[in-house]
Parts: sequence; C-alpha cells; structure tokens
Amino acid sequence: MQSECVERVINVIARSQKLPREQVTIDSEFAALDIDSVDAIEILFELESEFNIVIPDEQIHSVRTVRQVVGAVEQLLDAKASGAAAS
Repeated sequence: MQSECVERVINVIARSQKLPREQVTIDSEFAALDIDSVDAIEILFELESEFNIVIPDEQIHSVRTVRQVVGAVEQLLDAKASGAAAS
C-alpha cells in the first residue's frame, strides 16, 4: 500500500496532465509520461497548493521521476513539520 503522500502526488500529476490515474505510478519517468519542463512547472504549482509548501525552482528542474517528486515533497513536509514543532 502506498503512503498518502505518494497517492496525493500521483493524483496531482495525473490531474494536471490529464492522464489516466493508473498510467502514473511511483516508478513513472517524466519522459515516459510526456512531461516536459513547462509541464513540470505546472505540476510544481499544483503540488505547492496541494501540500501548502514552497518548492524551490532548482529542485523541480532536477527531478525526472515521480519517485523523485515524492521524495522532494516528503523532505519539504518533514522540514515544515520540524519547523512548526520548533516554534
């Protein structure tokens, strides 16, 4: 069973790219999904809204797979939670 974060990231990517949900998996590569750099920026904005986080532009340029996106989102969520706990 996939984590809630994985499911949400996959749903955002599928919805923003108008792809069938079952076509997008944790192991999908952006190139195989026909996601280019402009599409990646759109996904970035959707993920920021979905998770209420800020993703650095340079981070989105380095990701090429759904797994990398999930890792980046989880890392930002952990940092946000740590920051909230420290406050």
